[in-house]
Amino acid sequence: MSSASDLSGKVALVTGAGGGIGRACALRLAAEGAYVLVVDIDEAAAKAVAAEAGGEAQVADLTDLDLASSLAVGTDIIVNNAGVQTVSPLEEFPPERFSMMLRLMVEAPFRLVRAALPHMYAQGWGRVVNISSVHGLRASAFKSAYVTAKHGLEGLSKVAALEGGPKGVTSNCISPGYVRTPLVENQIAAQAETHGISADQVVEDVLLARSPIKRLVEPEEVAAAVAYVCGPEASFVNGTSITVDGGWTAG
Repeated sequence: MSSASDLSGKVALVTGAGGGIGRACALRLAAEGAYVLVVDIDEAAAKAVAAEAGGEAQVADLTDLDLASSLAVGTDIIVNNAGVQTVSPLEEFPPERFSMMLRLMVEAPFRLVRAALPHMYAQGWGRVVNISSVHGLRASAFKSAYVTAKHGLEGLSKVAALEGGPKGVTSNCISPGYVRTPLVENQIAAQAETHGISADQVVEDVLLARSPIKRLVEPEEVAAAVAYVCGPEASFVNGTSITVDGGWTAG
């Protein structure tokens, strides 16, 4: 794994960095030497993580696409992590919610990468890391917007890899299974109450029914994969999706 000085002098922008995966990525990249721009809609959370990482908080609603573009200018590393989830049958899914989720999880990453590439190309080095999901590779019922957005993010990442590779810029997806975040833990509690079963049973029998390893992914495990694709050992890793899913997608 990368040494602590590998990313010294690099500016990394991490979206949705106020908690969960984003926070873990911000802290890990900071530990690797990067100066981290902590982007989140929650001002208090962004400032807390920025203070911990020795970086800078950027409070932003990334559905404001022009604002998203302005944040990325001059950055060396982009980690597109911000996202939300809505579970609903397709025929009942609110169209405005569907549009918002694609704006946040596909259009905003496009704007961020588009704005960052001129600087990356000029210096002959850059890293685009997209936090996708097993749902970028597989579908689940009742998650039409999320699955669509993550599939779109995978495609955007591959195009960026093809265009950026000859210019020293790699682009990859990290695709985890269910990660131990407040969002997922709230889902577990709600399902346990609804079905009258324990939280452990929800994890093993519902969320991880297709996973050989019956535990949640830790945010730090996702961040380690992010650090790897940003480091020198991964200079030839480009245009791929690294699954961190316990074997979920192997079957």
